[in-house]
Amino acid sequence: MRKRILITGGAGFIGSHLGHELLKHGYGVRALDNLSPQVHGPSGKRPEYLDPEVELMVGDVRDAEAVVRALRGVDVVYHFAAAVGVGQSMYEIEKYTSINNIGTAVLLETLMKRPVERLIVASSMSIYGEGLYAGVDGPVAVPERGIEQLRAHDWEVRDARGEVLLPLPTPESKTPTLSSVYALSKYDQERLCLMAGRAYGIPTVAMRFFNVYGTNQALSNPYTGVLAIFAARLLNGNAPMIFEDGYQQRDFVSVKDIARACRLALEAPAAAGRGGGVINVGSGRPYTIRQIATRMAEAVGKPRIGPEITGKYRVGDIRHCYADITLARDVLGYEPRVMLDDGLRELAEWLE
Repeated sequence: MRKRILITGGAGFIGSHLGHELLKHGYGVRALDNLSPQVHGPSGKRPEYLDPEVELMVGDVRDAEAVVRALRGVDVVYHFAAAVGVGQSMYEIEKYTSINNIGTAVLLETLMKRPVERLIVASSMSIYGEGLYAGVDGPVAVPERGIEQLRAHDWEVRDARGEVLLPLPTPESKTPTLSSVYALSKYDQERLCLMAGRAYGIPTVAMRFFNVYGTNQALSNPYTGVLAIFAARLLNGNAPMIFEDGYQQRDFVSVKDIARACRLALEAPAAAGRGGGVINVGSGRPYTIRQIATRMAEAVGKPRIGPEITGKYRVGDIRHCYADITLARDVLGYEPRVMLDDGLRELAEWLE
């Protein structure tokens, strides 16, 4: 008999791709989603991109009765329901804390009474703050850059002698630096799930996603990913706007690779044990934001529109962070398959 999977937030960007991936591999899929207007628009209708074989239950993860109904007959839970966006979280503190923290608590209290075979929770690279850097005596974690440094347009991370530090791949062992309400709430989500999983015998995995891009992203949402924002501007004949000097580095990973990694986290027996049950999912490759803007322009057929380097900054923004995916390779057998240029072309075609 095939396993039944519940994905909270399953009608969203990543959840919809995961649903499709699981169906392809013979699982039954149910989604619990509140169809938030910020993500899905005001209609409240089932998204057209959601696989027709996904059973959609409209409801809020903070509603215990809705969660009980959604869990009936379910063997495995993917907890992806969350309010997303670093900037917005800093002025909608109650909303983010309610959806992300309280929603997770309601789900876990329900799972206490009806445990499942595995719980997989979506976490975020935002919890790391700055990535890991190469110091004189080995890898070092660094504090966030101060406001005076940013005002002086001195963008790089430096050591005590003022030397520029070079970024390293960031492993799961790096101590979190929580510089936004969103990051704090994602860390709470993963810790609550891992804690309750241990207490109630539910094997649990927290997947720390890096910068995810791909089809099904909500362009009406101002807090969607930077790639979709760049693409939307380019398609309208406008230059992508870049903060600082554009040489900050990030790890961009296709949503298809994310979905596959999440399926592997269900199927790999050791996933809930190794590394404390926490696994990075990224491409393992750093790209500067300038590179990303240029490649996006080529993908949408607007190679002559160069990025606009604003020199502006946002307090709390990090300089560099990209994933060490050694654990995902070793434990899940995960290897990124979607090359950046191929993924950008697919995103561009979908946007057009």
